[in-house]
Amino acid sequence: MCGIVGYVGNSKSVEVLMGGLRRLEYRGYDSAGIAVIDDEGTLTTVKRAGKLKVLADELAAHPIANGGTGIGHTRWATHGGPTDENAHPHLGDNGKLALIHNGIIENFAPLRDELLAEGYTFLSETDTEVAAVLLGREYQRVGDLGEAFRAIVNRLDGAFTLLAVHEDQPGVVVGARRNSPLVIGLGDGENFLGSDVAAFVEYTRRAVAIGQDQIVTITADAVTVTDFDGVSVETEEFDIAWDASASEKGGWSSFMAKEVSEQPDAVANTLRGRIHEGHVEVPELTAFGDDVLAGIRRIVIIACGTAAYAGQTAKYAIEKWAQVPVDVELSHEFRYRDPVLSDDTLVISISQSGETMDTLMAVKYAMSLGAKAISICNTQGATIPRESDAVIYTHAGPEVAVASTKAFVAQISALYLFALHLARVRGTLSATEQLEQVEELQAIPAKLATTLLAEDSVRQLARYMSDTRAVLFLGRHVGFPIALEGALKLKELAYIHAEGFAAGELKHGPIALIEPGQPVFVVVPSPRGSAHLHPKVVSNIQEIRARGARIIAIAEVGDAAVLPFADTVIHIPLAGPLFEPLLAVVPLQMFAMELAIAKGLDVDQPRNLAKSVTVE
Repeated sequence: MCGIVGYVGNSKSVEVLMGGLRRLEYRGYDSAGIAVIDDEGTLTTVKRAGKLKVLADELAAHPIANGGTGIGHTRWATHGGPTDENAHPHLGDNGKLALIHNGIIENFAPLRDELLAEGYTFLSETDTEVAAVLLGREYQRVGDLGEAFRAIVNRLDGAFTLLAVHEDQPGVVVGARRNSPLVIGLGDGENFLGSDVAAFVEYTRRAVAIGQDQIVTITADAVTVTDFDGVSVETEEFDIAWDASASEKGGWSSFMAKEVSEQPDAVANTLRGRIHEGHVEVPELTAFGDDVLAGIRRIVIIACGTAAYAGQTAKYAIEKWAQVPVDVELSHEFRYRDPVLSDDTLVISISQSGETMDTLMAVKYAMSLGAKAISICNTQGATIPRESDAVIYTHAGPEVAVASTKAFVAQISALYLFALHLARVRGTLSATEQLEQVEELQAIPAKLATTLLAEDSVRQLARYMSDTRAVLFLGRHVGFPIALEGALKLKELAYIHAEGFAAGELKHGPIALIEPGQPVFVVVPSPRGSAHLHPKVVSNIQEIRARGARIIAIAEVGDAAVLPFADTVIHIPLAGPLFEPLLAVVPLQMFAMELAIAKGLDVDQPRNLAKSVTVE
């Protein structure tokens, strides 16, 4: 889950590394550090606990000599707390080698014992320092960083991306990857490595993804990739679809505020090029062939967190339109219960980063049992798309804030595109029905823009409720996963108790939580398209209001039936029943953000969290 960056080129390593870490800080912000080999060939390491600003202030107060070789790291703590000693880089070979790491080395304890028995000492509590000392010992034996890596990588169990430099080999950075992301940036007289393309997009739009169990060596003028046995590997270059300005705040108060505002564009860009003359045709699905898709008898959606709620929302649409049964499962539970899969099962994985370790391992497991696999992803060159049979990219642009917003609506949009594509292939919707749904989907960007106009009223509500200690969320049908997502956002950002419930479950237990003044958000279905559900939800509102709850209703414009029973109504534009979630979630995102701001909290980097969960 950590962010890593490597650079070889001109004498600007400090600037490149710090700029890369700034764009990668969403991956971890417990500590940060850099190691630079200056133009005199001396290795200098600086690292500090705390957010990246602490390191930046240290470097401003005590500048180090610049150089053309360096590595940098921003940490989400796993082994050992966030201290200066546990921060990366870690040293080996008597301080001549520096190493950084993303992942977890599961067998670090016996390796550490082995090294202790040989007289080596350790300054930290981390598994990473074990790898640094082990690599340093091997370098002393072979005298080459690449050879030393090849000698130790198969001794390491778990997930890792390792980057290292050595004082005796200036102008060289070597990296190794297993079950953790690594991408190469190709420059002119300079080359880069990073956890993702954000690390180097300021300098180049040309990138190459590193495959599983591969080692990469970069110099200023060359890139070499081999497998762990030293056999050369062919790579494929791709162009980064966005530039550095997309990962900057651009005048917004926070990345989250910026990304909430970008949701109309995120959906529009996801739809672009996939709708033709009133029907959906997703080019990325042509690898399957219509006959394979038509033969799918069951779909399993696997994801974690917000992505899982996108899957739960899309389940309603896929089953209604394509008439295929859909299960939605948490990735980290899926492969540990011996699921029943077959060659007519399609597994759809959802991951913004494409590197979510639980989801990646679940995809590999499903494919090993013969299932087909499609990924929904927002990141080019990521591991999960490359492991899958096909990928539908969401084209939402970089999402830097840890709490997902625009990725969520883009994921639902991509899944709806899939559902309509599958329905066309299976013949389960008439041309007229398909056109109706397509028109609804194409109208969503403009309706999202209208929904964003509620920002001021939501901000006032959040400020009024800034001392709230618990909030409940209710929804039915597609409103249920939106209630879950609203609660998750509040937990992530405001650090208060929040729970989402299916409204029909109220009388089966949760209504016991209702007491006078208890705030409850209710996602109200449209009375037009959900005539049988709307009165039931209004009855739920009356039930909890009678027990003193404070009702905040998310309801479509013109829904008069809810007005007498709600303390506050936040209106969203009219939309078809299956498309309302894309609109209803926006006020809940804004409320969580504004409540956190009212409490003086950092909405971009909430405590204990990181953007990409690349460890199990």
